[in-house]
Amino acid sequence: MDPAIKHNRAAWDERVRQRKPHTGPATDKDFENPRAVVDQCGWLEGSLEGKRVLCLAAGGGKQSVLFAALGAVVTVVDISPEMLAMDKRVAAERKLKVQTVETSMEALPMLGDGTFDLIIQPVSTSYVPDVLAVYREVARVAASGALYISQHKQPACLQAESFPAGKGYMMAEPYQRSGPLPPVVEGSRHREAGTIEFLHRWEDLVGGMCRCGFVIEDLLEPRVGNVQAGPGTFEHRSAFLPPFVTIKARRKEKEAKARLALWVPA
Repeated sequence: MDPAIKHNRAAWDERVRQRKPHTGPATDKDFENPRAVVDQCGWLEGSLEGKRVLCLAAGGGKQSVLFAALGAVVTVVDISPEMLAMDKRVAAERKLKVQTVETSMEALPMLGDGTFDLIIQPVSTSYVPDVLAVYREVARVAASGALYISQHKQPACLQAESFPAGKGYMMAEPYQRSGPLPPVVEGSRHREAGTIEFLHRWEDLVGGMCRCGFVIEDLLEPRVGNVQAGPGTFEHRSAFLPPFVTIKARRKEKEAKARLALWVPA
């Protein structure tokens, strides 16, 4: 296992134990209208009853159980056993069926080709050094025409300082860079303290997705910024640097497999 991925597994286990942000399970309110929670962009089509759904790098007892409550056949993948333990607990409490798989998002050999109709991936690709490896595995396990909805930290958000200097937020990291980012400043809500993260350029985040067999149908940025908020807060920084992007992509039809087999990453 890559040392950074091994480190992040331990880091997320510890974040669960400390009840840090993004580790909370679904609430009673979430279950009142699960579709509104899992489909905030309005991109999901028709009924989810019987749909084969992969919640990728999405442990924590939220997305998996909400999709299961909507009738989907759900598999949730996460590298953190503590995150997956919450999926198991909530599923048991709600009498829902969810399959859990402990593995990294770019290593899915236990999942068959063309297995899923829908792949959902919250913000997580910054925790692996090679985003294209993730896309190739997603393309393999996606059925022809499957929908892939993923969120990614924007490059500029990872380049900039966590707190303002002067009139804005300084760019501290080069765009063309390799290796992990420096450790996050404690107190930042745009990065997770204790984890190792990598900056992925737009040509890989978007272009790489296309090269791996997907057609992008839509792209949305969150509207969470507020220039009137206190400098250094999540809302203030997000007004200058959108924290993430949500991408709607569709797995190409069968002929895409030939292109994927021929394409070799640089």
